[in-house]
Amino acid sequence: MSDQSPPPGWTPRDPDSPDEPPPTPSIGRGPGSTHRDGDGAANTAGNAAVNTGPQSAKSGRGRTGWRRIVPTWRMLLGGILLLALLVGGALIAGYLLVHIPPANAAATAQSNVYLYADGSPLARDGEVDRVNVALSQIPRTVQETVLAAEDRDFYSERAVDPKAMLRAAWNTLTGKGRQSGSTITQQYVKNYYLGQEQTVKRKAKEFFIAIKLGREKSKDYILEGYLNSSYFGRNAYGVQAAAQAYYGKDVTALGTAEGAYLATLLNSPSAFDVVAHPQSRGRAVARWNYVLDGMVKKGWMTPAERAAARFPEPGKLRPAAGLSGQRGYLVEAVKDYVVDRGILDDKTLAEGGYRITTTIDRRRQNAFVAAVDGELVAKLDPKARKADRVVRAGGVSIDPATGKVVALYGGIDYTRQYVNNATRHDHQVASTFKPFVFAAAVENGSRTQDGRPITPNTLYNGDDKRRVVGTRLVYAPENEGRLSYGNITVNTATDLSVNTVFAQMVVDVGTDKVKETAVALGIPADTPNWDPGPAMALGTIQASVLDMTQAYATLADHGRRTPYTFLEKISKGGDAVRLPDRTPQQAVSRESADTTTSMLVSVVDNGTGTAALAAGRPAAGKTGTAELDRAAWFAAYTPDLVTVVSMMGQDPDTGRLESLYGALGENRIGGGGYPARIWAAYTKTALETTDPVDFDLELQEGAAPPPAPDVEPGRPQPPGSRTPVAPVPPSRPARPTDGGDRGGRDQGQTQGQGRNEGQGRDQGQTNGGRNTGGDTNGGQTTGGDTQGGQTNGGQDTAGQTTGGDTAGGPTRGGQSTGGDTRGDQTPGGPSQGGTLRGRPPADYLE
Repeated sequence: MSDQSPPPGWTPRDPDSPDEPPPTPSIGRGPGSTHRDGDGAANTAGNAAVNTGPQSAKSGRGRTGWRRIVPTWRMLLGGILLLALLVGGALIAGYLLVHIPPANAAATAQSNVYLYADGSPLARDGEVDRVNVALSQIPRTVQETVLAAEDRDFYSERAVDPKAMLRAAWNTLTGKGRQSGSTITQQYVKNYYLGQEQTVKRKAKEFFIAIKLGREKSKDYILEGYLNSSYFGRNAYGVQAAAQAYYGKDVTALGTAEGAYLATLLNSPSAFDVVAHPQSRGRAVARWNYVLDGMVKKGWMTPAERAAARFPEPGKLRPAAGLSGQRGYLVEAVKDYVVDRGILDDKTLAEGGYRITTTIDRRRQNAFVAAVDGELVAKLDPKARKADRVVRAGGVSIDPATGKVVALYGGIDYTRQYVNNATRHDHQVASTFKPFVFAAAVENGSRTQDGRPITPNTLYNGDDKRRVVGTRLVYAPENEGRLSYGNITVNTATDLSVNTVFAQMVVDVGTDKVKETAVALGIPADTPNWDPGPAMALGTIQASVLDMTQAYATLADHGRRTPYTFLEKISKGGDAVRLPDRTPQQAVSRESADTTTSMLVSVVDNGTGTAALAAGRPAAGKTGTAELDRAAWFAAYTPDLVTVVSMMGQDPDTGRLESLYGALGENRIGGGGYPARIWAAYTKTALETTDPVDFDLELQEGAAPPPAPDVEPGRPQPPGSRTPVAPVPPSRPARPTDGGDRGGRDQGQTQGQGRNEGQGRDQGQTNGGRNTGGDTNGGQTTGGDTQGGQTNGGQDTAGQTTGGDTAGGPTRGGQSTGGDTRGDQTPGGPSQGGTLRGRPPADYLE
């Protein structure tokens, strides 16, 4: 049975061709017309080529529109095959062309040369310590700790792990941290045959050499080479040198816990040295635990042995003699800067051969050392006073316009006291944090609990142990000396470092905003011990001296933060190493920074920092004394130089933080004492070649001092009243001469008189104005610059002593009853009451 014939007028078509409208039938038998044959089939007369020629192909398989640019599966398959051939060819070529080279220069690493900013020699790295040992001499458990830390499947895996490499590259690109996907074989190749530079060329060579080495050498040979070529810090290459550097013993005597710590160091040799960097102890111990847990997972250690393991404290550093004095501290600080900012990794830097020009100004560096020696070290007597054994000092000086660190004091001698006191992070910064609270208040337009804007003239209650309001946390801090001040201005509270005022202010501003401002100024966000509550205002954080100098440099430069640097340039073999960008940024507004500066000027002129006046320069600063007097700080600046000095207590044998009570024969050590005197001595010398520069400040609205009321001189005041006193102006008043008017500006200006303006007290009517020198107007005038400083009472011995004790006997100004507080309703709530008796003794000033 034949197929059914198509109907008349139907044109046969390729079933793969797109649908097209049927052709219009032709009439007659001319070309293109149809006729029926005997079978009834329709044929096209005279146009047989229509269905078989090019026109048919075009209409049947043509690709139109966007489909013309999409590759077909044949094209994709061909491309993949071609790529595979190219990659395979490249791998074969690389394997054939790359040979195992001789050992690289790292096997006999060179020293790095460090220079002062003027190009003169500063220091040279210590000599490399390297001793090779056979694998059989290394205890099996020590080998296993390294495998647990670096490559747990070393004996069962191939020389390279492409999947791990891709995973590490992806994690690095996606911001999960810079990671290594290298096997121990690859790391050995990098350590021994190549170098630490991060380039595609080096990675490619590492890949092919590792494959060849894995085929030609045994696993034991590679592990032995790795253990002998790895860098462990302290200039130690190889596990034998590391065993001596950290534990003073041969590798054969190492225990499992000690081996696990050395394996921990492979991840970050410098940072995980808990002796040189005590602030990294937490991370180092966590890595040590990771290593031991890995051993349990692999069956190399029993759970019972793991539970019994204790962290093995490494021994003290033994710095090279060439790094004595301050040189070791400077080299360590520069190395940390280079590694922390990714300029070079510590292993690359340890290979040596670098010429490093620092920003350290040789003259200023010597001035810093001389200031500490003259004002502190020369006065220590550890044999006579046990407390003197714990005294440490650290300091940093920065040019605020450039961010360059021009001087650093790390300790008495790097070969004797190896922890760098300028960069350590284990002491609280105390009241040097308070200016950041006020800067945050101005920056955020903050107000008190009752809606008044916070300015230097805003009144707060300064009574001792006054409970902070506005927070669910019950917090009532003590003031230094347990003194109560009643209602005082923020400016006065800053002068006297009144804790209760700033504890309330940090709640008014918001602790999150205060932290945000502090971080913007230059305090690292990961600084230890950020307290989320009102205690933050009292300086609970453990920032380094270097970090605090950076933050104060931002204030000094009108709120513009220029990241600090230790480097002018780095080069190796004539090739310069690229340094990170340090473009300045406006961290806080100029108004916020300058208004804060205006109050810190008052601290130096009238408050706890008057010892800094000896520098003979306009200065702004803040004192601070940490909890239990474990540290005393002075952070201050002139318009062109910022310096922070800290005294710290630490047991030289155990490393435990200690109180400074009794040191140097003093009952208390405050920031306004030795630290401020060191600051003044250094700053005077450091700036002796330049002319004094005054502060150019733009203050917030309401920050200027209100005008003093118009009171006729000598006019009697109502009983119980006192002459109103204007707050100390932000601009610097005339500096007193030695002993000339100090009775009016300092000693005569007691808290009972010149400082507690507007408190509703009777301090002004005390006997402070009726001393043996005669009845002066000191008790009834502006307190600070009073006629008392110009009378015989201000020119006699009273002007040269503290507390206002005159030749004729003690005045009542320093000892008078300042008047009981009235329990006034203050911005934060009612006063707790209490009595202030004159200006706080020196021991009570932070």
